[in-house]
Amino acid sequence: MPDTVDSLILDLLEWLGPEPRPYADVLEAWQTSCPRLPVWEDANDRGFVARLRAPGQPARVSVTTAGAEHLRKHRRPAADRTPRGPGRVLAT
Repeated sequence: MPDTVDSLILDLLEWLGPEPRPYADVLEAWQTSCPRLPVWEDANDRGFVARLRAPGQPARVSVTTAGAEHLRKHRRPAADRTPRGPGRVLAT
């Protein structure tokens, strides 16, 4: 299962993108109660994401420098990946 979680962490970092996203949106999309897929928790534990707080503003989440570096090292450029979507089969 670690390979699945690692792959999903890369998906999370990619989904977050270069601009911070609202914390509530991130948790809604990525938090799970499944102990086998602790994507959000592992990304936090590894220091790949950070919660940003500003007075009077809702909390936001961003990719840290470590997270961006991890994504750069382990994710192929989008043009090199098999497209995913309805009716598409992933190449092995």
